[in-house]
Amino acid sequence: MSATLALVIAVVVVALVFDYTNGFHDAANAIATSVSTRALTPRVALGMAAVMNFVGAFLGQEIANTVAGVISVSANSHGLVIVMAGLLGAITWNLVTWYYGLPSSSSHALIGGLVGAALASGSYVKWSAIVDKVLLPMIASPIFGFMAAFAFMLGIMWVFRRRNPHRTQRGFRIAQTVSAAAMALGHGLQDAQKTMGVIFLALLTGGYATAGDPLPLWVILAAAAAISAGTWAGGWRIMRTLGRRIIHLDPARGFASETIAAGVLYTTAFAFEAPISTTHTITSAVMGAGATKRFSAVRWGVARSIVAAWVLTFPMAGAVAAVLYWICKYVFQLP
Repeated sequence: MSATLALVIAVVVVALVFDYTNGFHDAANAIATSVSTRALTPRVALGMAAVMNFVGAFLGQEIANTVAGVISVSANSHGLVIVMAGLLGAITWNLVTWYYGLPSSSSHALIGGLVGAALASGSYVKWSAIVDKVLLPMIASPIFGFMAAFAFMLGIMWVFRRRNPHRTQRGFRIAQTVSAAAMALGHGLQDAQKTMGVIFLALLTGGYATAGDPLPLWVILAAAAAISAGTWAGGWRIMRTLGRRIIHLDPARGFASETIAAGVLYTTAFAFEAPISTTHTITSAVMGAGATKRFSAVRWGVARSIVAAWVLTFPMAGAVAAVLYWICKYVFQLP
């Protein structure tokens, strides 16, 4: 086995490990509100989310193409080490935020890690693509998610204002099964494709694929399986934060949050090919729907901690990846 092929295999394995951590880190995105409102039991919710994540991974390749194109690395072992360092930086940040129960973005950790490793190596970073496809959506999607969920929930409150509250909430508890499934499908569409993009970047760098080639079926299957397995493993720490620590949700607000978040995920994937954060989107939607009770009902202190994790994700994952690049460069004795 050649050294290049061994490195490609190592990068693919690390990418799938990242995909797995993405699954258990972001499992709460799809199901926390449904579990907290008792619309679904935790294991049923996790099983449904795992299946829908798997299906969502097959819905397109737009996000994968965007992720694969954010950096330009040389087609040799050096380039593969850059990709590996970026992945390791993202995994490290995912584990840190998971440990503290903070719903940070695996997507931005991944891209921040790739950019940090690329900068440390002196490789070319496509800043225009990052600004247009990553940074602007990173800012716009949570703002829109908050406002849209707030407005949607106000509309629900007006439409059902004369209905029996107990029956209404029971109906929304059933409807949450659909909205949670839609959210999980969107998570698979967005997040599994990001790992596919990194694996394809490794194949390009190693000379086992050329630009313009379609994604190999084994890449799609492997990424879908890894994120589904991670989702099934669960992310209980983050689930508690989203489901209860921000605000205690009722079924109607849970439905509103999930519906808006899922809509944003589909729109950005198909219309803008932008790898947005499912975490940012659902968290801001939960805040928006929850604020219709009264603004003080949202625990803004917890929200500030989450926002701080959002802001730190891109640079911290990049910094960790840069350090890991220098370590890998020394280990592999690269020039």
